[in-house]
Amino acid sequence: MDKNTIIGFVLIALVLFGFAWWQQPSAEQLEQQRKEFVQDSIAAVKKAQSLKAAAEKHEAQKAAVVADSTALFHAALNGVAQDIMLKNNKVELTLNTKGGVVTKAVIKNYIGHNVAVKDGSKDQKDVTLFAGDDQSLNFMLAAKDVNIESKDLYFVPSNQTDSTVTLTANAGQGKSLVLNYTLGKDYMLHMSLQAVGMSGLFSPGYNQLDVNWQEKCRQQERGYTFENRYATLTYKENEGSTDYLNETSDKEETTEEALDWVAFKNQFFSAVIISKDNFAQGAKLRSTPLQKESRYLKQYEANLKTSFDPSGNKASEFEFYFGPNDFRLLQSVEKQSRFGKDLDMQRLVYLGWPLFRIINRWFTIYVFDWLSKVFPMGVVLILITLLLKLITYPMVKKSYMSSAKMRVLKPKLDAATKQYDKPEDQMQKQQAMMQMYAEYGVSPLSGCLPMLIQMPIWIAMFNFVPNAIQLRGQNFLWMEDLSTYDPIFEWGHNLWLIGDHISLTCILFCAANLLYSWFTMQQQKDQMVGQQADQMKMMQWMMFLMPLFFFFIFNDYSSGLNFYYFISLFFSAAIMWTLRKTTDDKKLLAILEARRAENKKNPKKMSGLAARMQALQQMQQQQQQELHKKQEELNKRKKGQ
Repeated sequence: MDKNTIIGFVLIALVLFGFAWWQQPSAEQLEQQRKEFVQDSIAAVKKAQSLKAAAEKHEAQKAAVVADSTALFHAALNGVAQDIMLKNNKVELTLNTKGGVVTKAVIKNYIGHNVAVKDGSKDQKDVTLFAGDDQSLNFMLAAKDVNIESKDLYFVPSNQTDSTVTLTANAGQGKSLVLNYTLGKDYMLHMSLQAVGMSGLFSPGYNQLDVNWQEKCRQQERGYTFENRYATLTYKENEGSTDYLNETSDKEETTEEALDWVAFKNQFFSAVIISKDNFAQGAKLRSTPLQKESRYLKQYEANLKTSFDPSGNKASEFEFYFGPNDFRLLQSVEKQSRFGKDLDMQRLVYLGWPLFRIINRWFTIYVFDWLSKVFPMGVVLILITLLLKLITYPMVKKSYMSSAKMRVLKPKLDAATKQYDKPEDQMQKQQAMMQMYAEYGVSPLSGCLPMLIQMPIWIAMFNFVPNAIQLRGQNFLWMEDLSTYDPIFEWGHNLWLIGDHISLTCILFCAANLLYSWFTMQQQKDQMVGQQADQMKMMQWMMFLMPLFFFFIFNDYSSGLNFYYFISLFFSAAIMWTLRKTTDDKKLLAILEARRAENKKNPKKMSGLAARMQALQQMQQQQQQELHKKQEELNKRKKGQ
């Protein structure tokens, strides 16, 4: 560092120190700043003390309100919980004075399975729908200064009989909350909630009661996976039909319409809450699947609002249904209701989409009810199958005879179309075949349409049998319970696709399906011509794989459903075999030849679907010819260039 640099730093330092000395305040200014600081500090302290005093005053006022409210509800906030039972020949309901709601529901005369025990050695004679913490129901009122929740109140019982009880939560000073319960002759429980002398506690215009209802839905059947498919949170719109939350995923929904009722549904039993004045739109519903190991199916929750009269002139009325999902019984429940509504509660028994529901509603249920009065349930399934086969036999025979006609005409079709073996001649081949079909009076589609008519019956039974509570606990042959699977092998853990068992009726169903598929393929193979026969060879592998595919689907399904499909397919295969053995191909061909000769004398135009197909084929052929001409012209131009 040279001398000039050092001199520069010294001068800068002198300038800075000089500026700092010149800017420092005088003694008088320092004293004034000290006084201002002290005054500001005192003001800040006073302000903090004032804020603290205001906060303390607010807390004191709040504590006074709470103290007043506590004093007001002192009698109801303290007490000893005790159980009260309402019962009849169908149900036993336990109410607890803490909260004043049903805490246990036992449905009589239905076997209560101990799902933890595989052999059923510890089954109970009755079904416990819920007990203890499985279900909770809370009525909430928002007063001016405090929220009143029924779950925190102790109620005093009075007017108690086997079917009635009055529960009163005393708030003091002539104020109380009163719950009146009346149990009907079956499964319907009527309840009213009324505020007495409490109108001054609520804001003007307050007119709604909040309801929070929750339940852990118990596993009642041994087939957890199968039962879980039919356990749903279901609800009925006031101006519409019923709907339900997705049964396989965690689903939350806010309703856009007012509701008549909400149901926490198992496969065969339900807990339902019904409001006389409807549950307001905006109800929040949630269904959450639970793990198999928990022995529970789903966690249900419903947050609802309904009308409430603070003056006490009108009670908020509810009805509860704790009982089986029996179609006829649920129809009668509507007649027992005091509300005069179209509850449509039989929709808790799911019968399928509209077409399939019509079949089940107006045919299957009536036949099932009639037969079940005389025969055991396994025999009922066999008789229903035979009845359906009898009804559909004319269509099946028509389908078979159409296929048989095409089978006996196959050699003639092969001879008439052998010149059209090239791929580009397939359209002409089809036209030639259609022409021969017309000459012999045969429709290639008549064999398919009647068979399709039977499909709705199959699907209808697919929806009916799993929901028929009459099958629950009923044994037949080797099947101990027609409402669940019938294992021949079981192991302690789940395997991918199979589960923890192999069902015998599922094996029989798949075997019958394989047999029926073989008969069907033989029938179709005998009538295929040209490329159709080659395509059939590829299709047969898919037909043989379908029974294996069905095994992985139906292994968890009920033995009753698998048994029905086994019997149905077995008889279908037997009918096809019998028709094949009793059909004389020579006589049939002679009849067709006679018809052809008659048609030549009196030629008739094609009509219906056959005519439309021929017209379509001709149009396609014409388009191909035009395209071929254009391609040839284009090739000539290219060669000329």
